[in-house]
Amino acid sequence: MKELDQTKSRWDQHIKASIEKSKDGIEYISQLIIEEEVYLMKGNLFEMLTYVQDIDESLYKKILVILSREKVSDILEFLSKTKNQKFYESLVNQQKNIKDIKKQVKKINNVLRNIQDYIFIKDDYSSEIYEKARSDLIKKMKDNKGIIDFMKFLVLLTSIDVKFIQCGSNGLNLLVGMKVDFRNQSFENIRIKNISLIDGNFAGCNLSGSEFENVDISGVNLIGAQLFNCKWKNIKIDELNKLDGHSGNVCSVCISPDGNTLASGSSDNSIRLWDVQTGQQKAKLDGHTHYVCSVCFSPNGNILASGSGDYSIRLWNVRTRQQKAKLDGHTNDVNSVCFSPDGNTLASGSWDNSIRIWDVQIGQQKAKLDGHTSTVNSVCFSPDGNILASGSGDYSIRLWDVKTGQQKAKLDSHTHYVYSVCFSPDGYTLVSGSNDNSIRQWDVKTGQQKAYLDGHTNDVRSVCFSLDGNTLASGGEDKSIRLWDVKTGQQKAKLDGHTQIVNSVCFSPDGNTLASCSCDNSIRLWNVKNGEEISSTDKPLFQNNPLPISNHSQLVISQLIILEAQGTLILQRKFINDQGKDLKPLFKSKGICFLEDLEKN
Repeated sequence: MKELDQTKSRWDQHIKASIEKSKDGIEYISQLIIEEEVYLMKGNLFEMLTYVQDIDESLYKKILVILSREKVSDILEFLSKTKNQKFYESLVNQQKNIKDIKKQVKKINNVLRNIQDYIFIKDDYSSEIYEKARSDLIKKMKDNKGIIDFMKFLVLLTSIDVKFIQCGSNGLNLLVGMKVDFRNQSFENIRIKNISLIDGNFAGCNLSGSEFENVDISGVNLIGAQLFNCKWKNIKIDELNKLDGHSGNVCSVCISPDGNTLASGSSDNSIRLWDVQTGQQKAKLDGHTHYVCSVCFSPNGNILASGSGDYSIRLWNVRTRQQKAKLDGHTNDVNSVCFSPDGNTLASGSWDNSIRIWDVQIGQQKAKLDGHTSTVNSVCFSPDGNILASGSGDYSIRLWDVKTGQQKAKLDSHTHYVYSVCFSPDGYTLVSGSNDNSIRQWDVKTGQQKAYLDGHTNDVRSVCFSLDGNTLASGGEDKSIRLWDVKTGQQKAKLDGHTQIVNSVCFSPDGNTLASCSCDNSIRLWNVKNGEEISSTDKPLFQNNPLPISNHSQLVISQLIILEAQGTLILQRKFINDQGKDLKPLFKSKGICFLEDLEKN
C-alpha cells in the first residue's frame, strides 16, 4: 500500500509538471500570435487602416524625424531591417514600453506594405471613376482620429520615400475632402502629384520645399503660408474670367443637404456654387446656352440638376464641377427640376406643358406626364417618393402617381398661375404659391384646401417648408420674403432687402438660415430666428461688391474666391500652370509677397 501511495504521488507530480509545461507552451504560442497578429490584414482599404487607428500621432512624428536625420529613402527596408535598440528607445514615451513600440512599428510597417496592393497607391483617387469609393471612405474615416493621423503621416512620408508620393497625394485629397484643419502645420518638402486639392485650407502652413505636379489648387487658402524654394508645375487653377457674381437675374437657389454649399441659377446662363458659411463663390458651372430657371441638389449632395431656357436639363458632379449628363426631351423652357427622395429619379416641368420623369443613373427619360394645358412652373416629390405634385399656368395643381404616371387628383382654387408647390416634410400637406397673390395649404389625402395665407401684395413666386415643417417661407413680386407659422397660418415675419422680384427661397437643413434670390441679381442669407439679414457681425463682409447694398452691413453673395493668399511669403520658387504660364502675376494679385522682389529693392 505504501508503494502504491508513492507511485500515485509520483504520477500526480508528473501530471502537475506536464500541465505547467502545457500552460507555458500555450502562453508562449499565445504571445507569438499576439506579436505576429499585426501581419494579418483584412480585405478592404478602410478595414486595413483600422489596424493603425490606435497609434498616437507622436510616434509618427518621431519616426519621420529619425528617417530625415538618417537620410532614409526606403521606409519599408529601414523598418524591416532595424534591430537597433536605440531606435526603439528613442520612440518610447512615458505611456509605452519598448515592447509596445515594437508592436506599433510592426503595425505601421505592415500597413505600409499592404497598402501597396491597392489602387490607392497607384492612381489619382480624386478622379471621377473613384468618386463613390472616395465618398464612402471619407464617411467612414471622418471621425476616426487614428486613421486621420496615419493619412497625415502618409502625406509627410512623400518627402522621404518616392514610392509613397501618389499614396500620400491621395491621402491629402481625402483629408481635404474631410475638411481637416491644416492651419499652421508644417508640410515641408512634401511631394504631391496627380490630385485635386480644391478648397483645401492651408492657411499659415509651411509648404517650403514642396513639389507639386499636376495638382488642382482652385479655391485653396494659402493665407499666411510659407512657400520657400517650391517647385510647382502643371498646376491647375480655375481662374474664371472675373471676380464677381451673377450679371443677370438670379432665378433659383438650392442649399445642399449638408448645408455647406448653395447653388444658384441665373439669366446670365450660369450656375454658381457658394460657400454658405463665408458667402464666397466656389465655382462657376458653364454649359447652358440660355437662362437657368431651376437648380436642385440630389439627396446625397453629389449631383446638381439644372433646368434651362435652352430646353435642356443638365446633371453636374458637385465635387469635380464637371457636367455628367445632358437630358434632352423637352421642346420648350425647363422651368423646374426636382430629385426623388432616393435620388434615382428626376422630375422636370416645362413650358411645353409636360412633366417628364428621368432615370438619373442612365440619363434616359422614363415617362412623360400629360394633363396640364399650360406651362408647368413647378414640380415636387412627396417625402416618400410616391406622389409628384405640379403647379401650372392653367391655374391648377395636379397630383401624380409616380409608379403608374397616372393623375391622382386635380386641385382647383387658385385664380391665376400657380408658380410654386412644396410638400411638408411629413407629406400630409402641400403648399402652393400663385399669381393671385395667395398661398394655399392642401390636404394631400383628401385634396381639400386647408388654409389660405394672405399677405403678399403681388405674385407669390416661391414657397418652401423648413425641415421641421413648422415654418413656411415665401417670396414674391412685391420684393418681400415672408415667414409663416404653419399651424396657425399667421405671418411671423416680413423680410425686406431685395430691390426686385424675389424668385426663389430655400431653407438650410437645420432651418436656421434662409437663402433667397432676386431679379436684383443678388442672393441673400437670412437669420430665420430673428428675421434679419445675416450681417458682418456674423459673417465676413465682402469688399468690392458690385451688387446693391442697403444701409446696414449684410451678406450679399457675389464674390468668387479663386485662391486666398494674402500675406503668403514666397522665395526662390517655380510655379507653372498647366498651360506653361508662370503663376507669379496671379499670386501677386492675391497679396503674396515675393521676397526676391524685396531684395532687389
